[in-house]
Amino acid sequence: MTGIPESAEPAEPTQPVRGAGSGRPAERTPGAHRARSGPAAQSGPSTYSASSAPATGSDQSGIVHGPRRPGIPALEARHLVKHFPIRAGFGSAQVVHAVEDISIALPAGTVTAVVGESGSGKSTLARLLTGLIKPTAGEVLLDGVPVGTGAKARRQYTSSVHLVLQDPFSSLNAVHTVRYHLERPLKLHTKLNRAERAQKMRELLERVSLTPADNYLDKYPHELSGGQRQRIAIARGLAVQPRVLLADEPVSMLDVSIRLGVLNLLDDLRSGENLATLYVTHDIASARYLADCIVVMYAGQVVESGPAEKITDEPAHPYTQLLLSAAPDPARAETPVLAGRGAPPSLVTPPSGCRFHPRCPFAMAVCADATPAPRQVGDDHVSACWLHATDLREDQRAPLVTAAAADPVPAVLAAQPSQGGPQAE
Repeated sequence: MTGIPESAEPAEPTQPVRGAGSGRPAERTPGAHRARSGPAAQSGPSTYSASSAPATGSDQSGIVHGPRRPGIPALEARHLVKHFPIRAGFGSAQVVHAVEDISIALPAGTVTAVVGESGSGKSTLARLLTGLIKPTAGEVLLDGVPVGTGAKARRQYTSSVHLVLQDPFSSLNAVHTVRYHLERPLKLHTKLNRAERAQKMRELLERVSLTPADNYLDKYPHELSGGQRQRIAIARGLAVQPRVLLADEPVSMLDVSIRLGVLNLLDDLRSGENLATLYVTHDIASARYLADCIVVMYAGQVVESGPAEKITDEPAHPYTQLLLSAAPDPARAETPVLAGRGAPPSLVTPPSGCRFHPRCPFAMAVCADATPAPRQVGDDHVSACWLHATDLREDQRAPLVTAAAADPVPAVLAAQPSQGGPQAE
């Protein structure tokens, strides 16, 4: 795949990326061909485990989320925790439990999508990986080496890990030209002379399909479209030849007609630059289109992860099923009614046990008492849900009366029996 220039911005695809509730992929199966195209690609499960990847860390269940590839991941996080302290009036200090014990690995040449609704902690996770905020606990490793805290170590890290922000209209300084934005990182992180920098800037613009390059170098951000600005932001990151690209909802503020071009560019960079990419989004359909692996977050925790096709076609966690049921699907005659299933919980005082249980239509007694550990529901598919446990007592399996359970469960949320998915009692 190649990026599509803004001069020929693509229309919205006529075929849906995925029929979100139908369980059927579009004619183009994105994850399959990309998993074979990257330089580091290799068949195998999409999650690391303590036994299969001893060089990587793991959470308490022995699982590190992310695509499985041989060797050391380009970027890895072990047991990341982030609590934001707050103080309410004259009361005692409290904390926002934004990220709770997440381990994730990003191998080179892969795209890992982190999906979830607002407040799930996905953007906080991306900022922890960039070093913009410090974790409360846990560590980050670049090429298997813990990231140092000194000025030199931080400089090396920031040249290897680049963040693409959500808002292309504010990520570029309005008083500076494209030339300034591209030349500044070259001055800071390379030893190129002026002529070499000029040539490099042209190459960068061509790499993100902004041609002819000379037409863009002296333009200001207000003279560019949203898609062109996002391409400039990506080109700026490529200037220092990063190992990792962290894209925090890079297309959410773009017109639908130009989103595909930016997604295609990220796809092209995966193989062409051998980048390890983290794609943060609330749009599970675009995650299916782009990613090798999808990690689903809810209330600061990972509830499910696995290959993109597995997650979208055979979701094992009730929350993932609800996300898919809410996605537009032209093949579905009516939109499932999810009213009455509540809102995400407060992260200051999160629910006990499984944080999703107040909204879950399948909630059992054990769900309110204990946090489920991630369980393998397939060779390459992980879900943190008590519905997959086989050793529960009868009293633990008793239905839990919640507002969600009182509502009829839409048919589209039916489990996938062949994958051990949730079963309504």
